Amino acid sequence: MARPDNQTFMQQIVQTPCMIDARLRVLQLVAKHGTVTAAAQVLHYTPSAVSYQLRQLSAELGVELVVPQGRRIRLTSAAHALLHHAELLHAQWERAKAELAALADEPGGPFTLCGFSTAATHLLPPAAAELRDDFPNLKVRLIEAEPARCFDLLLAGDADLALVIVTADTPPLADARFDQRPLLDDPLDLVTPLGHPLTDRPAVTLADAANEPWIVGRPDSTYHQLVITACMAAGFSPNVAHYADEWDTGTALVAHGFGVILVPRLARLHSYWPVARIPLHGEPAPARRILAATRMGGRDNPTIARALQAITKTAAGILPAQPG
Repeated sequence: MARPDNQTFMQQIVQTPCMIDARLRVLQLVAKHGTVTAAAQVLHYTPSAVSYQLRQLSAELGVELVVPQGRRIRLTSAAHALLHHAELLHAQWERAKAELAALADEPGGPFTLCGFSTAATHLLPPAAAELRDDFPNLKVRLIEAEPARCFDLLLAGDADLALVIVTADTPPLADARFDQRPLLDDPLDLVTPLGHPLTDRPAVTLADAANEPWIVGRPDSTYHQLVITACMAAGFSPNVAHYADEWDTGTALVAHGFGVILVPRLARLHSYWPVARIPLHGEPAPARRILAATRMGGRDNPTIARALQAITKTAAGILPAQPG
């Protein structure tokens, strides 16, 4: 058999999902979600397959890893100790892949970007297009997902780079499984009907809209958390009148006089709706912080660095523009 050349060898190593026991990932996801069923859904396994792998790993190590606790399971002290070592192993493997990728002549193989809806619409496609055009051997894929789901995709090895915003469901910045770094701040604008009294003011704060009827996302959505958190930080709880997850739906409701909405600056609104988009002032002015997240140790991968460069350039072309 012919020996592969250096470029082919490097690509084979870099594309290998993991050279560490895959059952450690299973244990990590069971620990994250608390049930075998939820972990199985993330991993695209059956619950019985997840249970079998946990039993098998437990038997090989000679320690009990999980015990039933009602409808959930509880990790033993041995499992927590093993998870600590698993985090170190996976981080070191990501560093090794990043170093080998830097030695390759050109990136190749699968590369997956994921992000919440606005990022998946306005930031990721231009970056993916640049990667596709610059590196023909790279198979770029995009996944739109809520922030919490993005972390599942990273942990399961189904994504390489995620754009997320911080929510109550996302891991803390100190989580040893992930490298999370601020990418940009996306200011929030207030959208009102044309001719609304707030449009005549030289400066508007979020508190100025405290008595308005509000249009927010469904209670389980990231957008809902974003609006509620921003309003409470401004000193009031919004009077929720309607629910809408899509910017177009919310804007249409505003245009017909049903209330006001908050829209991130990155979100583009159709110009045919008769609404006013008002930049908000105050300290602090409401904004959402967008983070770039990778598996711990993978930040120095040259393909990830190149993708972040393209994303930052795209964002710089959008955010300086004043809303229309």
